[in-house]
Amino acid sequence: MGPEGKTLLNIIILGFGFMFMFTAFQTCGNIEQTVIKSFNSTEFHGSGYTSMAIIYGVFSASNLIAPSVVAVIGPQLSMFFSGLVYSGYIAMFIHPYTWSFYTASVVVGIAAAILWTAQGNLLTINSTDATIGRNSGIFWALLQFSLFFGNMYIYFAWHGHVHISDEDRQTVFISLTVISLVGSFLFFLIQKPDPEATPSEVSESLLQTESTESASIVVAQLTDMCPLLTEKALQLSVTKEMLLLSISIAYTGLELTFYSGVYGTCIGAMTQFGEDAKSLIGLSGIFIGLGEILGGGVFGMLNKCNRFGRNPVVLLGLITHFVAFYLIFLNIASDAPIAPEEGTHLQAYITPSVELALLCSFLLGLGDSCFNTQLLSIVGFMFREDSAPAFAVFKFVQSITAALAFFYSNYLLLHWQLLIMVVVGFLGTLSFLVAEWVVVSSRRDTDYDSI
Repeated sequence: MGPEGKTLLNIIILGFGFMFMFTAFQTCGNIEQTVIKSFNSTEFHGSGYTSMAIIYGVFSASNLIAPSVVAVIGPQLSMFFSGLVYSGYIAMFIHPYTWSFYTASVVVGIAAAILWTAQGNLLTINSTDATIGRNSGIFWALLQFSLFFGNMYIYFAWHGHVHISDEDRQTVFISLTVISLVGSFLFFLIQKPDPEATPSEVSESLLQTESTESASIVVAQLTDMCPLLTEKALQLSVTKEMLLLSISIAYTGLELTFYSGVYGTCIGAMTQFGEDAKSLIGLSGIFIGLGEILGGGVFGMLNKCNRFGRNPVVLLGLITHFVAFYLIFLNIASDAPIAPEEGTHLQAYITPSVELALLCSFLLGLGDSCFNTQLLSIVGFMFREDSAPAFAVFKFVQSITAALAFFYSNYLLLHWQLLIMVVVGFLGTLSFLVAEWVVVSSRRDTDYDSI
């Protein structure tokens, strides 16, 4: 197998590893609040929303130490050990205790930062300038399929179950733990790429290191770079361009919380949906995945022929989300996010419709892909020379707002949560339009100067 064939195989294995891991973890996040409300124990007083708030908060802060960890033990072992932590978090639900629940949340937050830093590093050393777009697309597609399989399993496993028993919970989480472990062990199949296939001098020096002494030198060099990376990220965070984009990025954190944890809980709490309410959480996740994959594929390809700029896609995302929010406001009871285990008996403004609820799931996924594809594109374009610290700022802002949103989801009724997203989404879209105008203006100036 040639160098390019080996690196392509590595990317495919990487994608399948993440697909298995996040089939388990995203499904866990989607159902955990519903499961916790069904768990009758005087020993447990946890909240799924609070757990996710802790995870994203710690994840955000841990981005400062993650590059050092990956530099010391390498991306492959970093992903493996992080995967084991994810599996441990999922396994904790087999018999949860409050202390183990929140401790695992903190550790997963640290592991998440290391996992995604290692993923970016491994993707880079297995790509060239010519193949990075293709490889990123392959990885994204395989990752998004994780939304299908886990949620499909929940749909069939909980079909007709009004109450989630201890046996139901244990069966699901044992299965998800095994699936997550499979993903972690897949990372050992990734082979070291040939030196000529790697794009950066740092990657080449890592691959060509044969002795412990030279490896230590490389590790020391990479570790010394981490404070510089942090300092650069702080400098970028207060630039005009990043401040403008931060409102849009903050919005993606809020709506990430809503579609990945809150909305599924709302559907499961609707007693008007009958015996299938709990299993519809899984079906909702599948429709979110359909919207994500469709939007990611279409709008990702549009970036190649960016004739009309990014603004139309972002505006489409805003309109799509506003339609979804309005329909959810009409269809779902206001107390659904914080309803007790037996669900809510309140009705919103129309007779609750399962079909409408699933349409909203699709629209949430589609709108999310509109914002994320264009934000990734504009951040990569604006900060081409400082992409690593720029994307560190991106993940920091997104994670902080996701943590905040999971925290207030414990207390706020549905209509207040929707109102917050409407306001921030509107302001974020306006700021994105201004940021895109800055990009277009600078491009015109560059073209004019080159004449």
